[in-house]
Amino acid sequence: MPKVQANGLTLNYDQQGSGEPLILIPYLSADNACYAFQVPDYAKHFTCIAVDLRGAGESDKPEGEYSTELYADDIAALMKELGIARAHVMGLSLGAAIGMWLAAKYPDSVKSLSLHSPWHKTDPYIRTVLTDWKLAAKAIGSVPEMVIQTMFPWCFTPDLYARNYEYIETCAAFVRSRPPMSVDGYIKQADAVIAHDASPRLSDITAPTQITFGRHDQITSLRYAEPLSAIKNSESVIFETSSHAPIYESVEEFNQKTLDFLQRHEEEQSRSAS
Repeated sequence: MPKVQANGLTLNYDQQGSGEPLILIPYLSADNACYAFQVPDYAKHFTCIAVDLRGAGESDKPEGEYSTELYADDIAALMKELGIARAHVMGLSLGAAIGMWLAAKYPDSVKSLSLHSPWHKTDPYIRTVLTDWKLAAKAIGSVPEMVIQTMFPWCFTPDLYARNYEYIETCAAFVRSRPPMSVDGYIKQADAVIAHDASPRLSDITAPTQITFGRHDQITSLRYAEPLSAIKNSESVIFETSSHAPIYESVEEFNQKTLDFLQRHEEEQSRSAS
């Protein structure tokens, strides 16, 4: 896969499709392949660039603290090195938090913003959950196994476990097939989640924004809908049968509604520029 020098480190990324650039930012513990169920549909209309964040996948893993703002600086530097002046930006969970910072700090670089399972500021509930996940990662000693045993039940509904456990096993096999994140790398990334606070910058986001939630999500539940409405020119979608990961639990609906938003704003901005 291609790599680029950006913001003082080597970042790995995957590129597929053609059309306007769409930057896909991974969630906690994941690498660039995490949008595998979306890229085949998106790539028919956009040039999909999925990134390995610092500390993950095949990107460099420097020492020091990580933050959602620092990750956003990395993405902005990657875009500059690739010659991308403006792009559609999408992220789920941690990826959404990074997207907020990217759109707030570099507004001219973001054509549209898609925030899935987002939160603007970590509260005591998220801090408690993430602290448990960090303890589990240390105790189990394997990030892929911790993701499957500890994070999966927060990301999928009980109904999915009861109705289609074979699908859960398929998702587990996918996690095990990817380059494993180290426990230390996971702790750094989890600490970035815990420290996340983009609340002072929400009003700086000017790009058209889609905000989505899973109805059954407890981590980034609908308690975040009202504060995130501070983002101007935003619209919201609720996936009624999903928890934290509608990208896997409601694939067809997720792809249809998110692609509709992306194409709608691609067309609107193309018309306004002509």
